[in-house]
Amino acid sequence: MKKKLSLFLLLFFGILSFAQKTVTGKITDEDGVAIPSASVTIEEPGKDAILAYGITNSKGEYKVTFTSAESNVDLKVKAFNQKSLTKQISNNDQNLNFKMQSEATEIKEVQLKTKMITSRGDTIAYDLKAFDSKSDRTLADVMKKIPGIEVNTDGTILYQGNAINKFYVNGKDLMEGGYGTISNSLPKDAVQKVEVLENHQPVKILQDKIPSDQAAINIKLKNSVTMTGRGEVASGFGDPWLWNVKLTPMFFGQKSQWVVNYKTNNVGEQVENEGNILAFGSGWEGRRINAAQNVWLNVETASTPNLPVKRYLMNNVHYLSANYLTNIDSKKEWELKANANYTNNAVEREDEVETRYFGADGDVRSTVFTSTRNNFYTDKLKGEFTFTKNAKKGFFKNTTSFSQFWNADRAVATREGRLGNESVESPTSSFQNSLSTIIPWKEKMINLKSYINYQDDKQTLQVSPASYLQIPYRNPVVDSVTTINFAPGTLAVQNFRIKTLDTSHSANISFTSKGWTFTPQVGIDFSSDKLTTNFNGVAVANPNLPGDVPPNFDDPMYENNLRFTEVVPTASLGLNYKSDAWSLFANIPVNFNSIKAEDGLRNVSKSLNKTTFTPNVFAQYSFASFFKASVNGSISNNFGDIQSAYAGYMLLSPGGFNVMSPSNPIPETNTKSGGARLEYRNPLNNLFFNVNYRLSDSKKNLLSSPILDATTGFTLMQYKEQDNHSKSNTFSAEIGKYFPKFKTNASISYNNTAAKSDAFLDDNQYQNRNNSQTYGFKFNNTYFSWMSLDYNLNLSRNKQENVGLIGNGGKLGVNEGYNHNLAVFFYPIENHTIGFNWDQINSKLGDTKYTNAFYDLSYQFTWAKKKIDFELKWMNIANRKVFETYNINASTNSISYTRIQLRPSQVMLAVKFNFK
Repeated sequence: MKKKLSLFLLLFFGILSFAQKTVTGKITDEDGVAIPSASVTIEEPGKDAILAYGITNSKGEYKVTFTSAESNVDLKVKAFNQKSLTKQISNNDQNLNFKMQSEATEIKEVQLKTKMITSRGDTIAYDLKAFDSKSDRTLADVMKKIPGIEVNTDGTILYQGNAINKFYVNGKDLMEGGYGTISNSLPKDAVQKVEVLENHQPVKILQDKIPSDQAAINIKLKNSVTMTGRGEVASGFGDPWLWNVKLTPMFFGQKSQWVVNYKTNNVGEQVENEGNILAFGSGWEGRRINAAQNVWLNVETASTPNLPVKRYLMNNVHYLSANYLTNIDSKKEWELKANANYTNNAVEREDEVETRYFGADGDVRSTVFTSTRNNFYTDKLKGEFTFTKNAKKGFFKNTTSFSQFWNADRAVATREGRLGNESVESPTSSFQNSLSTIIPWKEKMINLKSYINYQDDKQTLQVSPASYLQIPYRNPVVDSVTTINFAPGTLAVQNFRIKTLDTSHSANISFTSKGWTFTPQVGIDFSSDKLTTNFNGVAVANPNLPGDVPPNFDDPMYENNLRFTEVVPTASLGLNYKSDAWSLFANIPVNFNSIKAEDGLRNVSKSLNKTTFTPNVFAQYSFASFFKASVNGSISNNFGDIQSAYAGYMLLSPGGFNVMSPSNPIPETNTKSGGARLEYRNPLNNLFFNVNYRLSDSKKNLLSSPILDATTGFTLMQYKEQDNHSKSNTFSAEIGKYFPKFKTNASISYNNTAAKSDAFLDDNQYQNRNNSQTYGFKFNNTYFSWMSLDYNLNLSRNKQENVGLIGNGGKLGVNEGYNHNLAVFFYPIENHTIGFNWDQINSKLGDTKYTNAFYDLSYQFTWAKKKIDFELKWMNIANRKVFETYNINASTNSISYTRIQLRPSQVMLAVKFNFK
């Protein structure tokens, strides 16, 4: 792997230093008046290919950087009402001024044509009509076909493989990162262009001072004032009765915008995640989080397959959201945003699992059969208010949000003939406030940031009867690991509560000189967690173990009363540099970590006082108009949290107790990582590619040491003090091109990740090694007027082994996967569409192979005058009811064969429409 890294870095820096030249100058007319918006291109002689290009500014000045092996190149200048000129120049750095001759052009006929992709500076604009097909209805449908852009199933938009940092509509950020609702419901007919804003710094006062390596998306609508939206009402046959309702009206004006969204279904569509924050903006804006519970206690959970969610999700969901933005001053600098959503969801899930546990000698120790049937209930409410001023002369942003959860989980589990009923109740209250302001002071900027988060989590896990549990524990009387026997007919109850307070406050001052921005900062982070737990149950003696003394659950070892506090004063220096070619960011912080964990009940008193140096750096170089090369590196320290500091036994799940020894120190993790990236995007020939390499090394002072009861699959999770490492390196590449002549977009991708980590099982220390490779291919075509096609292919190969176990125990095997999706639509008659969808998911382990195929068929009639679609759809035609696969679990040295319940065949009739 070191050879691969050396080769990559050699290529990386070789490209940077290869014959790069820059031509600058000024373009004027015959009278010496500057000509703005003239195009200057560099081409190799005799070749119809543009190497680089530039556009003159308002002063007529241009700058073009290019790379060529030729000794001479052609420079061409074009401008409206001017005679074009061409000059052959040497391949050197130089300054060339040109005077253009006026030439009146008699235009006999004007035919307006919109270019499918245009570029100006850091903005690339895509004409949506150039990429859509007759079957597309929403923005997301079309964006999936745009070269360089990828839309994940959860709604996340990637540009050149990286997540965007902002999503705008007509330049306004209504959704504050939760843009899934708009991308999935905005009609394509309302959109004029999709703009990619590369190297986007969302805070205006920091533009041209603090660089960014992330891109943003701006949706430019056809009208400055737009009332639109998408709706759908569907019903289907089945048991139970099926429904799918989607109502999403939208308004986008110059002063205000709003989106209201109500979606409900029981057909397997996961609409409740549309409000998740997918774009987090800039760290200068404050802190943004997806509010979530501190989930410690869990019931046993059935597996989910590697399938589209609609194939297996048994749901009954209601999701309501409302989003509003308005300018509250005449200059349109201040904005008020209000966002709220409510989710009520019930999910069923079921599986059967056969697990083979291997010993250190490679022989099968035991085979355990389990089955799990779940009901998950989600009931949550979130509200958020944001005040923002984002102007060239100042910045202010305050976000206040609150969330309330009333979630509950249920499970009926069978393990080796024993039946257990399990439940978890988990109410949570959460409050956050984030404030950030940037105040200009002469030539400097002062930034003040404050973040407060308070959360209260309560959870109760119950298992009935308690005799279902067969949990290993270390018997203090006989000093050996035995199994707890619970009295028949009794109930096991684990109670849990944690109150969390997190605060972060900082102040910095920035000043700029010759393209450099220096930002010294001081701050303090404070967090406090209060944990209380207890376990109740009735244990009896084991008749098969003479002298066995059952545990007394009134003993303090089954309780926790822990306070965990962390105070971290910090001092740092930020360095930023921005020029036409270079972007540089570096942060050099020194942290003074003070941590305490105290539990008088369990005689826990741990502390850590340590100074850490955690720098991170990013540098990007743009060259030859279309290339970007970047390197990054960082060092980070994590000192664990309350989850690694408690000392009493806790039943985190019915699978077994977790325990942390009072003598264990506070966990420490030191991670060093670095990476390099080469990116090319050329909108002139519709070609995009990127190559990435990343490596990391994490060093920890605690190593998990589970005790496994191979006859039942229950474990006792404990930890030992020992230095251990987790290392990984990843290489990835992707190339995509749009062929306008054939209306075809195609891309291929590759990823290779090699990881290894130290592990411990049953008094055997070993190294877990994992090598995974994935190959991807995407293809869509809209060339034919009577057909459109989308095809996605993914091949995977995952090899896992536990090196260091005796004999053949380490050879867990190679898991291979094949996954493709074909969606083809036929248009035999105007306004009539026939669709066919094919999902194929195969898995292979050794000589055992499982194939899972799914087919859907649809017919759609469009009432063109009213823009209403009537669709009849038959899903899962083959009525496949279970998904079969093999999985490898390296931590328990086991292989599992799993059967997961799927949605049956169903027929739906839908009416789909735009609101305007």
